[in-house]
Amino acid sequence: MSSFDLENLFGVQGKNVLITGGSRGVGKMIATGFVRAGAQVYISARSVQDCLGTAEELNKLGPGKCIPVPANIQKVAEVERLVTELEKNEKILHVLVNNAGAAWGEDIDSYSDDGFSKLMALNVQRVFTVTQKCLPLLRAAAEQGGKDESTGVYRDPARIINIGSVEGLGVPNHETYAYSASKAALHHLSRHLAGRLGPEGITSNTIACGPFESKMMAHTLSVLGDAIRAGIPLNRIGTPEDIAGTAIYLASRAGSFVNGATIALDGGMLVHMPSVKL
Repeated sequence: MSSFDLENLFGVQGKNVLITGGSRGVGKMIATGFVRAGAQVYISARSVQDCLGTAEELNKLGPGKCIPVPANIQKVAEVERLVTELEKNEKILHVLVNNAGAAWGEDIDSYSDDGFSKLMALNVQRVFTVTQKCLPLLRAAAEQGGKDESTGVYRDPARIINIGSVEGLGVPNHETYAYSASKAALHHLSRHLAGRLGPEGITSNTIACGPFESKMMAHTLSVLGDAIRAGIPLNRIGTPEDIAGTAIYLASRAGSFVNGATIALDGGMLVHMPSVKL
């Protein structure tokens, strides 16, 4: 039995990380955690200003580094440009966090066909595209981590972390048809990737997020915040430490045997039991 290296069990220092949609919201929370843990973090988003501003902010925190690479990954050409820019600086990518996504809510009778298509493309198809284009860098990271040739075991797998949603696990009580369907599809895509890429030393897992304080959730929380918290057994919404800690766990030695998992990070929202008098 191997001895425990507790000091480095959750360490990600020196790892190269790419986070799509990393300039704000949950993506920025994850980026902050990795930078504070000493990783070199590349963030991408459509807004050049947001990317540059977040990178400047996080570089003041350290001890890791944040490098902005703005890109609109809705376009395949932009995905290719993003990965090309990354390859100019790095030969390996230890961690890919597929976080970029969008939401859409509308009455079922008028739900936009264009909106549905946009969400399925960005929330599912582009996750596959980004992952596909990053595979050479992820494979190189797995090889650098070392492989036991006698057993075929990779000592430090590369990691794919997909940001899903509890709406892809349970039926939501509001009309976000494309969003919930796209997140359910993402969860299954992640499992498919796990089975295919695991033997190459690349794990794939999903964090299915409940409510977090973000621009996407801002209006909902302002209107329904109290009701949402009342429906969570822990009586609160997620914090930056919650999502960053979970992502760092999956990227560290502690999470290296986790593959094909979907972790519900929701404070128990999915298992909420309404109070009843017996």
